[in-house]
Amino acid sequence: MSDLFAVDLALGLSPDVPAAVLDVLRQHLGLDAESGGSGMGDEVPGFVPLLFCRGPAKRIGGVLTGEFVRGDGHWSLTARQEIHAGLLPELEELVEMLARNARTEGVIGRARFHEDDIPELLISRSGKMVRMPLRAAESADS
Repeated sequence: MSDLFAVDLALGLSPDVPAAVLDVLRQHLGLDAESGGSGMGDEVPGFVPLLFCRGPAKRIGGVLTGEFVRGDGHWSLTARQEIHAGLLPELEELVEMLARNARTEGVIGRARFHEDDIPELLISRSGKMVRMPLRAAESADS
């Protein structure tokens, strides 16, 4: 048994997102802040990039990815990653930063323990990250 979470993020960032937020996000994606290319740029002691893995997922199935694209005056982010439980505080900090800078309110992602069937939604509400646990539908047999 491993302590992995499947994490999916999909959101647009507001047009006036601060450069420092973009830089942190680029670091998490494994992009060089200046060129947008590969690399970690400035190394920060103790920093663990959360969105940099690419290729086949080891435990959650499918493909790990992270895309960050500018278009129509704003930035768009889509990422799918396997995150170890020990990195959940760092993930929460990152998602809170994204919620503060989200272009619209609503669902910006989801997180699911890899052995569970039902995820927890990550929602941006008034610039704050809100977690919404989902539950299984009641069966008609009950």
